[in-house]
Amino acid sequence: MNLLDEAYEKQAWHGPNLRSSLRGVSAKTAAWRPTAARHNIWELAVHAAYWKYTVRRRITGDKRGSFALEGSDWFLRPQAESEEAWKADLALLATEHRLLREAVLKLPPLAFTEKAARNIQGAAMHDVYHAGQITLIKRLAPAD
Repeated sequence: MNLLDEAYEKQAWHGPNLRSSLRGVSAKTAAWRPTAARHNIWELAVHAAYWKYTVRRRITGDKRGSFALEGSDWFLRPQAESEEAWKADLALLATEHRLLREAVLKLPPLAFTEKAARNIQGAAMHDVYHAGQITLIKRLAPAD
């Protein structure tokens, strides 16, 4: 559980976690793309939410198709460049982290298989990977 929390919101040795990499990012900066063919910060945040949902579904056996947004993996963002829409997608990320965390805590010992553990660790590594990308994109983005 510590690894999952460090990767998302707890202080970690590796530098910025996912949540801290998103702190203070405006909708304008979140929507900015390094090039037309690259993802923006906003899309990375929603993508991370989706994979938290996917890992939760994998370890609990829940059915597919219950993610809050229609589609899978990558979601074109922003639909509307507004602070309200950006905050809603950040709230989705926080909710999916909380739900994944709760699922891990409720996982019965017999269900905590090597496959489940690898998925949980993978979710943590995924957060750290995208936190690094977000940090880089923030440095490249024009000032608000």
